[in-house]
Amino acid sequence: MAVTGMDHVAIPAGDPEALMGFYRALGFDIVHEAEWRSGDFPMFAIACGDQKINVHDPRLWQNDRFTLRGPTAEPGCGDFCFVWDGSAESAAAAIVSAGAEVIEGPASRVGGRSAGTAEGMSVYCRDPDGNLVELIAYPD
Repeated sequence: MAVTGMDHVAIPAGDPEALMGFYRALGFDIVHEAEWRSGDFPMFAIACGDQKINVHDPRLWQNDRFTLRGPTAEPGCGDFCFVWDGSAESAAAAIVSAGAEVIEGPASRVGGRSAGTAEGMSVYCRDPDGNLVELIAYPD
């Protein structure tokens, strides 16, 4: 057996509504939103392709009985890089349109493609909870 890829990561949310709106504006799908809104499920997911970020509602991550998380995880602990299908300039425009500020970039970065040797152009922002979000655009 061997690891073949990444399936998901999880983060605690301080403002779940704001996170949903921000990531939806960038083109992500929101999974389990109806169940979360009904109060039946204390989490939802931000999804793209076959990967997702499980987002733990405060009522889950603040519960001392919930131990399936990093012991020091708090809102804003995430640092994510997503592949952007377009130019770095269009990624920057999407960030601004989603209500965030570009805090760095466009800048040349080595990403995870080709065993960590492929270069792309990245722009950075913070989501509503303060997680670092990098959008990297690879050349065609």
